Amino acid sequence: MVKLKKYNRFLKLFVIFLTLFSIISCSNKNYNLTKIEGKQIPVTEKGTETPEIEKFIKPYRDHINKDLDSVLAYCPENLDKNSGKWQTTIGNMLADACVQRGDIIFKSRENKTIDFCLLNFGGIRAGLPKGNVTSRSAFEIMPFENNLVVLALKGEQVLEITSYFIKTQKAQPLSGMTFTIAKDKTVKNILIQGKPFDINKTYYVATNDYLANGGDNMSFFAKNTQKFDLNYKLRNVLIDYFKQVKTIPVSKDIRITEE
Repeated sequence: MVKLKKYNRFLKLFVIFLTLFSIISCSNKNYNLTKIEGKQIPVTEKGTETPEIEKFIKPYRDHINKDLDSVLAYCPENLDKNSGKWQTTIGNMLADACVQRGDIIFKSRENKTIDFCLLNFGGIRAGLPKGNVTSRSAFEIMPFENNLVVLALKGEQVLEITSYFIKTQKAQPLSGMTFTIAKDKTVKNILIQGKPFDINKTYYVATNDYLANGGDNMSFFAKNTQKFDLNYKLRNVLIDYFKQVKTIPVSKDIRITEE
């Protein structure tokens, strides 16, 4: 009987131990991340291409390259964004293209006309060399996804635009507007579409969506009274313009003069 009691006591202790162990082992455990390891795999490294992937991609790449390299127009001379102090040949071309192509959409949708266009010097990312012009040329000049927009600006904001030119001292692309910078750094002889500037008039100004939101410190654009998004990428504006003109006109007319 003594041995049986000792056995029962031991069995109870063993059962209690197993129960506690099960409870502890089943309880929630908190894990903390202490180390991350990674390895760079150079998938574009020459000589490491996977033949199957290359075979799959090649038809698409060839098709895209064919589209990008198809000749759209001819440029009679090099257009460079550093060719002048207040205006450049490529800046003139780009702003002119935005007015011409944008006006088609703006007239059809709103029955209104673009008065002038202002873009930014820094947005031009490449020049246009003499020779054949392709869609690739447009991608190089305008690699961003910016859309063309038209803003309704009051006369006060138009005066702010002229002050911006004087402050930045850069050849911001401009089309449809001319003015003279006097010796005392004031502006005079403002003409818009060849007509004298009227401070009481509302003007419709083409630009891109980045600048329309005050980019490049063009805060005057954010003061617009109306905004019209043409859903027309500047890159596509250029492509359509190239197709339209066939030979790129080189505009060397003086848009900003300095006394």
